[in-house]
Order: sequence, then C-alpha cells, then structure tokens
Amino acid sequence: MLRNIRPRIPRPPTRRIRAALLASAVSVCLIAASAPSPATPLGIGDRLFPHLGNPGYDVQSYDLAFTYPGANDKPLAAVTTIDALTFSRLERINLDYAHGKVQSVEVNGRRAAFTSAGQDLVVTPTKPLPLGSRMHVVVHHTSDPVTAEGQDGGWIRTKDGLAMANQADAAHLVFPCNDHPSDKAMFTFHVTAPDGYTAVANGLPAGADRSRRSTTWTYRTRHPMATELAQVSIGRSSVLHRSGPHGLPVRDVVPTKDAKKLEPWLKKTPDQIAWMEGKVGRYPFETYGLLMAEAQTGFELETQTLSLFEKELFTEPAYPKWYVESIMVHELSHQWFGDSVSPRAWSDLWLNEGHATWYEALYAEEKAHKPMEERMRAAYRASDSWRAAGGPPAAPKEPAPGQKISIFRPSVYDGAALVLYALRQKIGRSAFERLERTWVSAHRDDVASTDDFVTLATAVAGRDLSGFFEAWLYDTKTPPMPGHEDWKSDPPKARKGA
Repeated sequence: MLRNIRPRIPRPPTRRIRAALLASAVSVCLIAASAPSPATPLGIGDRLFPHLGNPGYDVQSYDLAFTYPGANDKPLAAVTTIDALTFSRLERINLDYAHGKVQSVEVNGRRAAFTSAGQDLVVTPTKPLPLGSRMHVVVHHTSDPVTAEGQDGGWIRTKDGLAMANQADAAHLVFPCNDHPSDKAMFTFHVTAPDGYTAVANGLPAGADRSRRSTTWTYRTRHPMATELAQVSIGRSSVLHRSGPHGLPVRDVVPTKDAKKLEPWLKKTPDQIAWMEGKVGRYPFETYGLLMAEAQTGFELETQTLSLFEKELFTEPAYPKWYVESIMVHELSHQWFGDSVSPRAWSDLWLNEGHATWYEALYAEEKAHKPMEERMRAAYRASDSWRAAGGPPAAPKEPAPGQKISIFRPSVYDGAALVLYALRQKIGRSAFERLERTWVSAHRDDVASTDDFVTLATAVAGRDLSGFFEAWLYDTKTPPMPGHEDWKSDPPKARKGA
C-alpha cells in the first residue's frame, strides 16, 4: 500500500489463541439460526490485530461467488465455500466476518447453527470435527459495498462499479474467511454481472458463461494468496492484453472510455517486470496487470497479480513522470515482497513496504537519476521522528482507533528502506543482492518473519548480524549509518508537525 501517507502452504507449528470479548455491537446480521451459548470471538494473537485469524484449522481454498445487482450501493448475493484441514478438535468454527447478512451455513454437507461474537461468525457443526479432518464450509450471505461507520476497506465503490481494498484487516468485511496473511490459500472467483459490465479477479480466466442478460466470469489463482490480497473488479471496463518477459500474460483493467489515454503508461509494465527480474529473479505468479479505478482511495494497493491504482495517478499532470513510474514499480515489487513472500505477522510489515520502497527508489535512481543516497540521507534526518511517532520499523505502534490502515506509517516505508540501505552498507552490495534473491526464492508462496530475514542475512553475510538488526529494527533511536557516520537525525521535537 502506498501514497505518502502484497502446492505447499507451511504454517507455524503452534498458534496462540487469545479469547476476547469485544465491546462493540455485533455488525453481522444473522437470521434464522442460533448456536449454543456462549460463543466467543477468537484470534491468533497478532500483536497489531489480536482478534484477526482463527485457531484450529488451515484453509486450503476459497471459492467465492458474487452476484452484482447493477448498482454499487446495494448488497451482492454471495456464497463463500471454504475447504480446510483441522489441526485441533473443533466443537465450533470461528470465521472472521463482520459486514453482511448470513442466510445459512453448512459444514460437511449438513446445516449448522451459527451466531456472532464480536467480528466473528461462530459456527457449530452437528458434531465436533476431529483433529486432522477435512472441513467443507458453505456460507450463503450478502456482501455489502456500503461501508459501515468505523470500518476501513473492503469493497471500494468506483464511479462505474466496485473494486476491493482489503489491506490490512478488511477481507472479512467482504466474505467470511480466516483473515490473516499467515493462512494463505488458493482462490476461485465466480462473479455474475449484468450486460455492459466486465468482471476481473486475481489469477487467470477460467470461463465466462453468458445468459440472456448477464455473464458469470470465473477466475482462479495458481498460487496461494492471503485474504488481504484478494481483488474483484466490476465495472464498465476494458481488459487490455500484452506479453511480458518469457511470454508472461499481462492484462490491464481500465475504464473503457480512457483506454487510449492510459495506454502510454500501461505499455511500460513489461519492461518494469524485466527490470525487477534482473534484480531479484523470475516473476513469481501466473499473470500481472494494473487495475485503474475511478475512485478516491488515497493509496495504491498490491492486490496479487492485479495491482489497484487510482486512475488519477496517471491523469493528474502535477505528478512527474518519474514519480508515477516509480510508484508503478513499488506495487510491482510487492508481488515478490508481500504477496509471494507474505508476512507471518503484521509486525513484519516492514519487510513488505521497506522492500517495495527500496526498489521504487532504486528504479528512480537508475531510470530518472534520482540518487538513492540523497533520499536515504533525508530519511535518516527524519528517522528519529518517525520512530517516535509510529514506532521502530519492526515494532510499529498499534493502529489508531477506527483507523486500521494507520499502521502504514513512514517508519515502515522509507524508515524500513533505510534499514536495507544500512544493511547494504554493512555487508556490501554483492552480499546484499544475493540475500535479496535468496529471500524471495527460499520463501516463495510462503510466509516469513523478521527473524527469518535476520537468520538468512546472517548466513549470507557469514557473520552475526543480530546486534545490527536489533538496533536498526527495534531501537527508538536510529543507529549510526555505516559509511556515513556524519549523518544526523533531527530531534523529534524539532520536526513536530512536519
């Protein structure tokens, strides 16, 4: 996410369960069902989002079906099908879901009771599910595109339809799920829309069934994906196709009326993919492209294989060409850093945004002669202020109440890129570049943590870097910059309000 202010699916061997009662009113409307009391909201204990995710199962796949009514202020009819494996005995199944009406739930083909607790949909199957069993859950529900008060993200209402922006904790405002990036899964999407609309989702097309007045579009991913990276676009759109490196299919989704005007930007993507491949290795997914939405979001978003952009970024003449191109590379680089290699916990966010900012800045240096050193020196000056305001890069402060995306602070963008600059200064360019390639290769289609990065960096460098990372990632004061000991960081109070 950016604008000033993502086979084998390994899991952690254990998960912490934190039960908590939420004080807020229930935001999921449940009808015609009940479950034994008391139902309790659960989470996996993420430091920043303690109630996200649920213990006891590992989702293998989601099958999502949405029917768009032709107006973006009315609920979509939806069916969410979840296939999972249990890794503990489950008397109840908790799903994250907080914005819609549930009509029915089935577990392994049998109707199940359900209720709500906080932002959880709590399902009670007819009999407990044993450890190591398969779990097939079907939820018939609505998906409401009108945002409720105090909720960030989920569906984004565009000028001509809808798109998704689920980062960091908003996928469960769209569909029931295990809404934490540590539980990646395969996705299939079926989107039915009236004639005149085009639907596109993550992955590759797998058919379009046309009826007299509507079309159902199907898309499937070929790699596991975190819920926060799901994307569905519904609009009066054109899908433009081109080839990337190695014949990679590149498809862009743009408002039909603007296709010709946006083409000069879109045709840059294949070369940008080739540039990134030259830095870190082969592109990790089955396709890529840009979704240009007519909406005011305040950010761009690296939804897997189809990055979300505000159309205005490409049409506002005040934005320099080099800046726009570097933002394109920022979201592209997330396909490696954040999407293919996803954070194990949200405190590992710096690994996503720090790397995306790094390659954004490196692209600007190589293509537009904007020196990396100047940007890093400016970041160093501000670093103590960023740490004071938002926490150090690997220990960001909790989000402000009602502002979940406030975890996306400067300390995890340029502040985290500054850590990577210091690391390159410390271990040398050759070792740093080898580390980057090894990181995305070793953890492809997986989740990884800050500790994993520190361990790998130490191995690649051939020396203990634990003290270096402890200071750069967790101290409230910015350590001296290797090779630039004369750099100074302004006292936080001197930059108050900046």
